[in-house]
Amino acid sequence: MPTYIPIETVPIEDDGYHLVVPMEVNGIAARMLVDTGASRSVFDGGRLKRFFPGGAPELEVNLQKSTGLGARDMTSQALFLDTISIGELIIRNYPAVVLEMNHVNLSYEELGLPPIDGVLGSDILMKYGARIDYKKKEMRINLRKVRK
Repeated sequence: MPTYIPIETVPIEDDGYHLVVPMEVNGIAARMLVDTGASRSVFDGGRLKRFFPGGAPELEVNLQKSTGLGARDMTSQALFLDTISIGELIIRNYPAVVLEMNHVNLSYEELGLPPIDGVLGSDILMKYGARIDYKKKEMRINLRKVRK
């Protein structure tokens, strides 16, 4: 059984769009950039504390270097998020990767766009068989893991 998530198409200057979907992190609304080429979903370290009203937990250094988002060999951190919810899909105890994404949100600010909280990547998109319907501006995600 699928769940359907509305997609916001965000015009980026005159030459393209970013896809942004709503989700919740620990019960708090988040805006995530959809990146089908990202191997992992990541969260912006600068915006992470808003998902922990009682104080963010200690971040662990991630020994694996991250690449992408306009930089190479970025040091990342890790923590477990109690829940992430995308439509009706709820993932508990999610092992999150945390990166500093200031440069992305600075670009958004310069374009007059609201900030993003992270990137929804292929670890979730593939695992739950995500399908993007550009005409309907929605993403379909299966509520159960897709068998490989």
